[in-house]
Amino acid sequence: MSTEVWNREVRLIMRDHALERDLAERIFGQTVAYLVVSAERPDTRRGPSSAVDLGVHSFVLDSINYMAFCDQHAGRYIHHVPHLPDEGTQAPPALRDTVEAIRASGFEIDPELWAMNQAADCSQCHAGCTDSPNSGK
Repeated sequence: MSTEVWNREVRLIMRDHALERDLAERIFGQTVAYLVVSAERPDTRRGPSSAVDLGVHSFVLDSINYMAFCDQHAGRYIHHVPHLPDEGTQAPPALRDTVEAIRASGFEIDPELWAMNQAADCSQCHAGCTDSPNSGK
């Protein structure tokens, strides 16, 4: 990812969530690690923490840069699927499994951004995506 794109995504997180640059950079760094691992293992369920989900949402909305990232790392669009328990969707995966997968792929974990009680109601994986063979769509 270019420095220009990195800086843009960090600035978007800062703007949208009134965060200081250091925290926005940490969030985006963990977002990238999460998305890369999700791209590498589309057959397993992954879910972000609430903090990392801020970066995911911001990146997805910057669609041109997000799509270029998806093409580069996954060769396809990496879906982001919010869970609505009242619609019978599966609960988000345990953060512990996501964190372990990110570590196993060689990324460092920022423990403050992956608090185990801070799961977001979203996933980034083939098993939870709208085009999943398990989704019935």
